[in-house]
Amino acid sequence: MLVEAGHAWRLLSDARRLAAHGVLRPFEDLPDLPPGVRLVARLLRAGTLAPREPDYSGGLRACGPAAVKLGQALATRPDLVGEAAAADLRRLQDDLPPDPWDRIEAELDRALPGGWRAHFAWISPEPAGSASIAQVHRARTRDGREVALKVLRPGVERRFRQALAAYDWAAAWLETLGGEFRRLRPRHVLATFRAWTMAELDLRREAGNASELAQAVRGEPGIRVPKVHWEWTSRRTLALDWVDGVKLTDMAAVDRAGADRRALARAVVGGFLEQAIGHGFFHADLHQGNLILCPDGRIALLDFGIMGRLDRRARVYLAEILWGLIRGDYARVAELHFEAGYVPPWHDPREFATALRAVGEPVRGRPTAEISVGALLDGLFAITRSFDMPTQPHLLLLQKTMVMVEGVAAALDPRINMWETAAPYVKAWVRDELGPEARLAQRIGRAVWLAGELPKVAERLVRRVPLEGAAPPEPPLPPLPAPGPKRWPALMVGVVLGVVGVLMVQALG
Repeated sequence: MLVEAGHAWRLLSDARRLAAHGVLRPFEDLPDLPPGVRLVARLLRAGTLAPREPDYSGGLRACGPAAVKLGQALATRPDLVGEAAAADLRRLQDDLPPDPWDRIEAELDRALPGGWRAHFAWISPEPAGSASIAQVHRARTRDGREVALKVLRPGVERRFRQALAAYDWAAAWLETLGGEFRRLRPRHVLATFRAWTMAELDLRREAGNASELAQAVRGEPGIRVPKVHWEWTSRRTLALDWVDGVKLTDMAAVDRAGADRRALARAVVGGFLEQAIGHGFFHADLHQGNLILCPDGRIALLDFGIMGRLDRRARVYLAEILWGLIRGDYARVAELHFEAGYVPPWHDPREFATALRAVGEPVRGRPTAEISVGALLDGLFAITRSFDMPTQPHLLLLQKTMVMVEGVAAALDPRINMWETAAPYVKAWVRDELGPEARLAQRIGRAVWLAGELPKVAERLVRRVPLEGAAPPEPPLPPLPAPGPKRWPALMVGVVLGVVGVLMVQALG
């Protein structure tokens, strides 16, 4: 009970901070919400002088680093937050206020044996970049090498764990309300968010990601991944080659460098497709701030904390779906959605194909600049609702990254046609991996693999036969029920009392 009270207090305090930035205003008059929720939204705003236009990014910054990371994820889900809110949340991709150098220096002294001066001749006190979890400082090693030294912010792990526990608790309550909340699967979404966020808190994992990605893109001439310096990498620090160049957030500097924007846009799209479809391992945070135009014309990738993986089955579905959309073969795209289980089987594939056609045909062959993203997203989200399509957590990172890649490419070349740009790569991959020769090779390989597995299968079957007198195996336990409200009115009374408590504490403080 005390733990749940702590979660509720944390969430109410954060809700008060969000209300002070006007973030809760849209919920005050939303007819689909229970009256008690609308009342709480008004109470939380009382006395805050909240702006009329919600400042979503500012409100989440006030709630701490976990809220910032959650906001960055929600920026790619306008189906959950709306297009206007998603556009505002994308501001969280910009640099955040850094921690003071004295605190960062203490972290470096604790993380590096003998203190940082035993390893580096110089570290710039001014960060080259700062994000919600870590910040980066330029450094020079004792043998004269220039590196980017990344260090976790002090206390960030504890703050993340506390916040994520509260978010998990809130997601469980929401899911028990059923309806749209159950379809959107907030607990599963939070589980995916937790997995990639906790991985970011161990910079050794990020170093491994950078090393693996460097191998995956070594065949892409326009893409560069900085080298990892393992001797200065630990759980709380990461050292990479320093990369000189221009961030793609500064298009004026890109133009001054004389870069071919169209070629850069194609390099970004091609590099992503090579990662996602070709290798099933991709950089999942490809916003402009993580892309640098190098003096040699290549694009360097930065920040490898969030990476996505796709098994071969998912990559095949992705390639075939993209190829079907490029060709306008909506019947095949619909079949693939049903085969993958993305659409419940009680729906008619032909109706789903028609719905896809209604959304896809108006944008096929048109440059990105002429496509209304809001109208396109509205049509796609209407399809997911109409056909009871549950959220697929394992595809969230892919969806998030595809939106980012399209945004980067469009910023470089507003006239780019994403379908035409992707078509040569996808066509070649489908031909090489799914053509008749490839299918024959896969069948032969599968037969050889099955032949090798037969002895193991037989051994497992023998082990399953209980010995005479042995106890039979126990049946599997049913899954634990999700926590949920027993009485909605009682819950609302508790929330209102909590809000009043928050207001009193702030008034007395």
